[in-house]
Amino acid sequence: MTTTRNPVDGTVFAETLRGVRCVRLSVLTDETTSPERQREADDAIAAELGITFGNGDGLREAVDLDVSASKVAPFDRPALGGWLSRPNEYDALVWWRFDRAIRSMSDMHDLAKWAKAHRKMLVFAEGIGGGKLVFDFRNPMDPMAEFQMMMLAFAAQVEAQSIKDRVTGAMAAMRRMPLRWRGGGRPPYGYMPAPMPKEHGGIGWTLVPDPDAVAIIERIVRELLEGKTVSAIAVGLNADGKPSPRDHWAVKNGRKTGGKTGGVTGNTKDAFNWNPAVITRMLRNETLLGWKMHRGKPVRDAEGNPIMQTEQPIMTREEFDRIGAVLDSRSIDNRERSDTDALLLRVIHCDSCGGRMYLNKQDSKKNQAPTYKCNSHARGDKCDAPANIRGDWTDEYVTAEFLRLVGSVQTTHVVEIPGYDPEPELRATLAEFNEHQEQKGRQKSRHAANAWQERADALDARIAELETREKRDAQRIVTPTGRTFADEWAEKDTAGRRAMLIEAGVRLDVRRGTRGGWRKLDTSRVDFHMRGELEPAAEAATATAADQEAEARGDTPTPGSAVRFAEPAPESVPVAEPVPELVPLAA
Repeated sequence: MTTTRNPVDGTVFAETLRGVRCVRLSVLTDETTSPERQREADDAIAAELGITFGNGDGLREAVDLDVSASKVAPFDRPALGGWLSRPNEYDALVWWRFDRAIRSMSDMHDLAKWAKAHRKMLVFAEGIGGGKLVFDFRNPMDPMAEFQMMMLAFAAQVEAQSIKDRVTGAMAAMRRMPLRWRGGGRPPYGYMPAPMPKEHGGIGWTLVPDPDAVAIIERIVRELLEGKTVSAIAVGLNADGKPSPRDHWAVKNGRKTGGKTGGVTGNTKDAFNWNPAVITRMLRNETLLGWKMHRGKPVRDAEGNPIMQTEQPIMTREEFDRIGAVLDSRSIDNRERSDTDALLLRVIHCDSCGGRMYLNKQDSKKNQAPTYKCNSHARGDKCDAPANIRGDWTDEYVTAEFLRLVGSVQTTHVVEIPGYDPEPELRATLAEFNEHQEQKGRQKSRHAANAWQERADALDARIAELETREKRDAQRIVTPTGRTFADEWAEKDTAGRRAMLIEAGVRLDVRRGTRGGWRKLDTSRVDFHMRGELEPAAEAATATAADQEAEARGDTPTPGSAVRFAEPAPESVPVAEPVPELVPLAA
């Protein structure tokens, strides 16, 4: 390798320089600044300046995709930051354009300071006017490179702010366009971008249902309406490896799942799991109705109507409200205990205080059986007569009673045909209107006051329109399945059987017992109740069973015979003492 020497300070420069090819992309779908185009430009300028990037395992390249230069400084970028921390491995950094490296004066100042300290060359294939830009900091006596970079950094920062303002204005305008999706970024879960149909202008993008995500939403709704808790649904989705909303778009685009979490710690995960909060937030999001949302609120037109971002919303208003009602009904206690095998959790209660009893697993080494105990102390309450009872005996008793009452009853499949109630949207719109009213009079300019009034009028018009809508009741269609509760019970695990008991309204109240060497359950201590839709069916099944048992004993009358029940004598008529029969004396 030939070298040249600077006669001023004796610095030796290599004619063939070791370079790092730098590639950055803010949005992966941006074809105009694709990584391939950036690499081609970097290779061309490197060949002109005698810079090599290595090859194979020795390739020197910093690729940062989906990284914004305005938000992430060069030293904080995953790939480039690593190379900047190892300055002895190369002589030059090569970018396609200035904005691929920095977008602020402060970042450029830091980069120039670093290059000067480590005597590096910074190269841009396309600078202002289209020509190349080379800033050679290998000669510490030349201040022009740093000066030129700072001037160009100022221009880049102004350009970045101008771009931001244009994008912000364009996004605001597109939010008002029916069916128009802004493009770029991650769409709402359940949808994916598609070209705008010709009948709607054919310009830009709209949203259409994403079949993969819709299948997951349908599964969640189905399991929710079948009685599963949100926690249980999340566990099932994670067990089946279904990507969460945050990871779904990454998988769809062939990218890695996971990333940084929020909060102070900022940990990195390989994947984001489903959890109750994710499911609840997704099901309560009006994007399922096809509405455009901005900062958590619907985008509305001049009449106050929500602006649609798709022709094919995933849910109707009736379906959305019905799911919201189910979530509301379970908001107090919607956790499915997966850490317990207690069959009677939420079923068994202490008769004295009415509180729940919990299974206390005894030490198996001491040959002690698990016991359900009153938990009043944990609740901070006082129970006058706290009960405890052997767990396995109680489980067997409740199982036998439940199957005795409803084991032969057929299970049913229930189809709910949603109705419509304008009240939920009316309340939400009214709350939005009241919040908007709090800003009344704070506008300093006439244009701002006019804009405020237009928004108020639009919300008022929407409220008036919702007030004219009529409520429509839901319909419930019940179809027999041909299976019995005994069939279902036999196939369920402990959690499934517990859910059956809870849904049937089963409750077991336990009174305090007496000391003694009991060898079986003292049934006089327990009261079994079942309240709910199954109660009439249980009563009918019990009556049928009693009739069959009586018939088997021969207690039923012969067909055609009559039975007369004895009538008690009136209280006002005294009943005579029976007269002993007189037996004649023998002659």
